[in-house]
Amino acid sequence: MDGAEGPMTAPATASVQRRLSVWLSAIIVTVAVVGGAWAFVAAFREAYALQDDVLRQVGAMFDPAHLPSPGNPADAPKVSDKEARVIVQVLPGPDGAVAPGTSAPPLALAPTLVDGMQTARAGKRDYRVWVRTLANGQRIAVAQETAVRNETARDSAIRTLLPFAVLVPILLLALAHVLRKMFAPIKRLAHEVDQRDERQLHAITPEAVPDEVHPFVVAINRLLARVQQSMDAQHRFVADAAHELRTPLSALSLQAERLGQAAMSPDARERLATLRQGIERSRGLLDQLLALARAQEATGVPAGTVSVQRVFRSVLEDLMPLADARRLDVGVTTETDARVHAAELDLFVVVRNLVDNAIRYTPEGGRIDLSVTAEARMVSIAVQDTGPGIPADERARVFDPFYRVLGNDATGSGLGLSIVSTVVRRLGGEVELGDAGGEPSGLRVTVRLPLV
Repeated sequence: MDGAEGPMTAPATASVQRRLSVWLSAIIVTVAVVGGAWAFVAAFREAYALQDDVLRQVGAMFDPAHLPSPGNPADAPKVSDKEARVIVQVLPGPDGAVAPGTSAPPLALAPTLVDGMQTARAGKRDYRVWVRTLANGQRIAVAQETAVRNETARDSAIRTLLPFAVLVPILLLALAHVLRKMFAPIKRLAHEVDQRDERQLHAITPEAVPDEVHPFVVAINRLLARVQQSMDAQHRFVADAAHELRTPLSALSLQAERLGQAAMSPDARERLATLRQGIERSRGLLDQLLALARAQEATGVPAGTVSVQRVFRSVLEDLMPLADARRLDVGVTTETDARVHAAELDLFVVVRNLVDNAIRYTPEGGRIDLSVTAEARMVSIAVQDTGPGIPADERARVFDPFYRVLGNDATGSGLGLSIVSTVVRRLGGEVELGDAGGEPSGLRVTVRLPLV
């Protein structure tokens, strides 16, 4: 059973790792978007300028000797590159007339175009046009449709974004992995502290944590040391007080026995019997306090093992007179034996307290069954009675010291289950309360301990 009631959780807004991850991811995505947009625009413009250079180079290849021969259009070289969609043509003169023998131009470009690079409209489409005047006075135009140019430039710019599309997700995953690795020591430290119970107050090893967390670990260790000192003082006080009170109670018990031998009235003898019962209850309470103090001070799981059936026999020999006085049927219902890692005295204290509680709370003529079953890695020790049981909403509180279920007249100190819980947790096991199976009422207490 852990020292805490449940796993430690924190709101998402309070997580430094989550906030750092979100902020760094936002910065990376923002930089990637801005850088991608800048790269897209730059690549688009560069591709556009490159296509302008292609038009200039194509136009520079032409001179008067390579123009189509007049009157022989069939022998004219091809002036349109279908794959590149570049069109070369001779512009008409200022009057709009085409040179004799020259085929009709494919584009109806205006003859007023000036030399140089420009955008012109021919028909229903826009073209990027480079105009040049040859040495013989003729003017040629090298044109390319702007839609095709834009598509080519856009494809080239999009290809520049592929590294961003691939590297940014990889960078985000690497960032998340690095953050998890950086915060892993802190999570391991939190898990280690969360798994401790109230007796494990030894110092935390600070070497495995980052330097920023080291002062916090040192402060926790100092707090644990102060808590350990306080708990030690409390345990010593309880043990010393219980031990010191046993001597006067023994003296009172002895005096009560001597007083019982004297002659007295029936009323006085009845009051003396009540006094002796009170003294015995006080002695029982002191014994329970001493047992609780010893259980709280002990640490670690014993290296030796013990037989459960042997402990059953010892407990029954000790408590059988009390059970016979209440005419209770007490016995072991299983023949299977199992061995667990525990000191015989510890297991005896656990089983004896469970059987003693069952005897006190089971009505006369009832039944108490003890059983042991060995599972894969655990040994289940069960004590089942036919008493009134414990309501489900009070089962979590009955392990608190001095807590007793209301509406029950049975005598007891309220320490039995607290002692059982303390010892079982130290042995690495757990205690479970449930209803007695197949009975109209009753309680079934199951103790699970690691199997040898």
